[in-house]
Amino acid sequence: MASLSLPPVLLQFMPFMKWLPGVRREDLKADFLAGLTGAIVVLPQGVAFATIAGMPPEYGLYAGMIPAVIAAFFGSARFLVSGPTTAASIVLYSALSLHAEPGTAEYVKLALTLTFMVGVMELALGLARMGALVNFISHSVVVGFTAGAAILIAAKQLKNFFGVEIPRGGHFHHIVYHFGTQIPHINGYVTAVALITLLSGIAAKRWWPKLPNMIVAMVVGSVAGYLLNVVFGQDVTEIRTVGALPNTLPPLSSPDLSFDTIKSLGDSAIAVTLFALTEAVSIGRSLAARTGERIDGNQEFIGQGLSNIFGSFFSGYVATGSFNRSGLNFQAGARTPLAAAFAGILLMGIVVLVAPLAAYLPNAAMAGILFMVAYGLIDFEAIRHILHASKRETTVLTVTFFGALFLELETAIFAGIILSLILYLEKVSHPVILTRAPDPRLPSHSFTSDPHLPQCPQIHFLRIDGSLFFGSINHVLEAFDRLREEHPEQKHLAITCQGINFADVAGCEALTQEAEQRRAMGGALYLIHVKQGLWNALDKCGALDAIGVGRVFQSKTAAIHAIFQKVDKDLCKRCDRRIFRECAEIPREEPTSA
Repeated sequence: MASLSLPPVLLQFMPFMKWLPGVRREDLKADFLAGLTGAIVVLPQGVAFATIAGMPPEYGLYAGMIPAVIAAFFGSARFLVSGPTTAASIVLYSALSLHAEPGTAEYVKLALTLTFMVGVMELALGLARMGALVNFISHSVVVGFTAGAAILIAAKQLKNFFGVEIPRGGHFHHIVYHFGTQIPHINGYVTAVALITLLSGIAAKRWWPKLPNMIVAMVVGSVAGYLLNVVFGQDVTEIRTVGALPNTLPPLSSPDLSFDTIKSLGDSAIAVTLFALTEAVSIGRSLAARTGERIDGNQEFIGQGLSNIFGSFFSGYVATGSFNRSGLNFQAGARTPLAAAFAGILLMGIVVLVAPLAAYLPNAAMAGILFMVAYGLIDFEAIRHILHASKRETTVLTVTFFGALFLELETAIFAGIILSLILYLEKVSHPVILTRAPDPRLPSHSFTSDPHLPQCPQIHFLRIDGSLFFGSINHVLEAFDRLREEHPEQKHLAITCQGINFADVAGCEALTQEAEQRRAMGGALYLIHVKQGLWNALDKCGALDAIGVGRVFQSKTAAIHAIFQKVDKDLCKRCDRRIFRECAEIPREEPTSA
């Protein structure tokens, strides 16, 4: 899409100018339909989320209005829809229920204040360019978290899909257990509405792809529920609907910015901020991966921050990326962030004009829709690829997936991130160290790592692939010690440094120490193919002086020629390996017989 040529500083505060000028008429139509679908879906969700958060029901709707619009225009994720979520509502309740009675005016004031504080922290992190935190969320974490959350979304809808009673807020195993006990009480009428909704959505997507399949499914499900109630009576069918909703726009509000309140909510605000950003960025990345896009972590932090700051003044509590509505937005054919903005704007209109019609929307129909959304969120191809490609990534995927099912969602994300970092650090702390030797079977006798190739009795060639930093030095030093112990006759050590990007102080000291050890043995340490970054590090810490600039080479040919001048020529005369071209210059001395 085209964008206006604006300075980067201005684009940071007007990121929508990157994509808004390129929006086409067909994009507007697709985004409008996707936004309308999202606005309808958030009606029952908003009420439920507000109840979970301990807020009056209408506040869940308010949280899906202004914050969704602001985040769409000032964020960077194309399909992300911000607003109230189950996890954010639970976190808010746990953070505030100790300070005030849920549902009271004091509780609402604290929720607005906490939302404002979270927004300020998110904005500050974005302006401080801390979006690099996104890089610590590996693709396996995103895939596993998305799949686990998708199954959890479907599991939480089992009660509405089958018309059974399941306690709210339980983990996956609790939900499955309670559902198992309720199987004899499955309501056939409710299940019929849910199945009709689900199948009509699948059919519309397959045979009429130009139609908005989510809206088709909602309409068909609502008609089915209405007819069943008319024919059999609601007392018999027990098909419950969303019910009447308030038809007011979000009123202006003001957080309590007194010092005592801010101080009392400080710890909670930090925790909620970290969770909200992690959830939003994880969802944004998971959906962006579907289209090969990349999100700007800094800009997403700014967008989320502004959405919560504005939301706190328009009666909205903590908003973050929603798995349900973002997945629905993607599945419904959204093309630009306007879809999320339309969802917030249309929600205002729907609440004011047609809120009473939501009384005809069965909860079972919503369950059928969310079943489709959950299935669409699972990236089966990525899961198969990870399972076959890497055991480490499979472990991260598995931990995150099951964490999303059996732990809190934020805990699952943090567990996946921490595990991926641990495995990464464990990997980089063990750089690959290979013995190298010239292979006479290859052109120009290129060096390989074939362990069966003969080694020079006086020179040992190593290749190190990995950075030399405090975490990897112990592994490298152990390799050096083992080499000196097993091959004391190889007094000269040449290290090929093509795979070493940088060295910290500990890395430089390790090379300096090895150079001193080699000199004590009567040999020396040599470096080959030193990159600029490694050279600068060695020069800055004085390691080049200890090693000797004359012992640093940019080619193996030059290194071999120079090192060969230092070896013991008497040993060369009795050597039968002759693996270097220079060896031909030394006449071979046949061993004398006794």
